Amino acid sequence: MKKSNNNSGRLQRKKRVRAKVSGTSKRPRLAIYKSLRSIYAQVIDDATGKTLASANLAEIKKAANTMEGAKEIGKLIAKKCAALKITTVTYDRAGYKYHGKVRCLAEGAREGGLIF
Repeated sequence: MKKSNNNSGRLQRKKRVRAKVSGTSKRPRLAIYKSLRSIYAQVIDDATGKTLASANLAEIKKAANTMEGAKEIGKLIAKKCAALKITTVTYDRAGYKYHGKVRCLAEGAREGGLIF
């Protein structure tokens, strides 16, 4: 019998959501990933398979892996999207629950000007 853990459930949710959510050139996908040390965000055009913009905690000085750090990541990715003239995105939370760092990243991106 296979052992289950929290990550295996998250990966099943991710697979289910990704079957329905995809990014286009007009409305790319804002995908996130959380690790124990950092949080990452990418804006992806799934039609061409290209990453248009990315951000993580290493790019921000004096940022910690906290909810405030996640909010800064959201603002940074929104700033990079504004430079590329991207205003609307599809939010892909990768199977994570919408609370904590995932919610703060979304709020930071909205404060930065992204619409989703």
